Amino acid sequence: MFKKVLIANRGEIACRVIRACRELGVKTVAIHSDVDRESMHVKLADQSICVGPASATESYLNIPSIIAAAEISGADAIHPGYGFLAENTYFAEVCEACGIKFIGPDKESIEKMGDKITAIELMKKAGVPVVPGSNGPVNADDAKLFSLAKKIGYPVIIKATAGGGGKGMRIVNAESELKNAIAMAQAEAKASFSNPEVYMEKYIEEPHHIEFQVLGDRFGKVAYLPERDCSIQRRHQKLVEESPSPLISSALRKKMGKAAKNAAAAVKYVTVGTVEFLVDKKGHFYFMEMNTRIQVEHPVTEMITGIDLVKEQIRLAAGEKLSFNSEKIKILGHAIECRINAEDPDKDFIASPGKIGKLYLPGGPGIRVDTHVYSGYTIPPFYDSLIAKVIALGADREEAIDRMSRALREVEIEGIKNTSSLHGKIMTNEHYRKGSVATDFLPKYIFGR
Repeated sequence: MFKKVLIANRGEIACRVIRACRELGVKTVAIHSDVDRESMHVKLADQSICVGPASATESYLNIPSIIAAAEISGADAIHPGYGFLAENTYFAEVCEACGIKFIGPDKESIEKMGDKITAIELMKKAGVPVVPGSNGPVNADDAKLFSLAKKIGYPVIIKATAGGGGKGMRIVNAESELKNAIAMAQAEAKASFSNPEVYMEKYIEEPHHIEFQVLGDRFGKVAYLPERDCSIQRRHQKLVEESPSPLISSALRKKMGKAAKNAAAAVKYVTVGTVEFLVDKKGHFYFMEMNTRIQVEHPVTEMITGIDLVKEQIRLAAGEKLSFNSEKIKILGHAIECRINAEDPDKDFIASPGKIGKLYLPGGPGIRVDTHVYSGYTIPPFYDSLIAKVIALGADREEAIDRMSRALREVEIEGIKNTSSLHGKIMTNEHYRKGSVATDFLPKYIFGR
């Protein structure tokens, strides 16, 4: 096991990793920017080091400063959390070159799954269903562009090969829109990922977003855990997650779980990751992408399986064997997670940074809250707007919804706008309570667009 882990992140995930390390008897080092000096993760860690000014590019994305902090502190491993450098191949490579263990997959796995076109080709070879689309990147001046789109069938979607988080994506309903959509997606992809390459595939209408947590060890063993339903999103970013999905039968769970396992095995995956699928109205599923890191929504899986995924991730990175088989996992109820963001849902989710006054977060039976905020804390405008995750566990879906509704009513955050009231509306919506959720849920049932 490692002696000291540096956490190359901030916010609730940094606190989550520090707590896991402490339970494993591992010392921790928090890095922080100038403005995060009073953050909770700095207070919780055994040691802290400032790595730069507020701008993420000069602090949490500053690889030389982070490596220097690890060397100065004597850390023998780095946990990247999610976001920032978690899926950065170069960072994983530099860690390896400096003799510091990167707590995540090797750089080859990140590279193969990070490039969407390469990943799709790998999935085809592994027998994992993929969405019909172009065999490689597309450009607006391709001679066969229109015939290819016609063959796939409108609507199609243009996606960035290095994409994520909804960046570099455009839905195209007709031939007249195609060239302009490609140009716009390429420009956004270049600005977001420094890579303008895009590809085209069939747009699945009103899909469900279903994902499977996978884990692998260096001895070749791979396992999957029950699915998460992440269909409630805004701008392709998740707001509510739950497990198990109201859509998925036990037979489909086994079929999709096996496909997720095959996807991870195809790149000899080690540590934790997530294989994401789109599921259409008829129950057909298609590989979407693999996230080679711990996910924001990992607590719902922890709540229904009793497995601490962050501790398991650290153990696997340290070379230990995977401690369970998929077949022996029992689903211990139903869990729902609501992401509370510092945003104003009534003003198109505009960010709402500022100082938190009075703060009351919920508790009671079946409620877990992962957060880094406290009364008097100032939310800086430079980073992600996530301020807390409220997770409810019930014996079944109905009890989990009722508990979440009760917990959300207890939330009081003065001084900033936040999305807890929006989540309250979702929990009481009749379509949500019936399990009728797809990726168009918010505009269709909450905002009435």
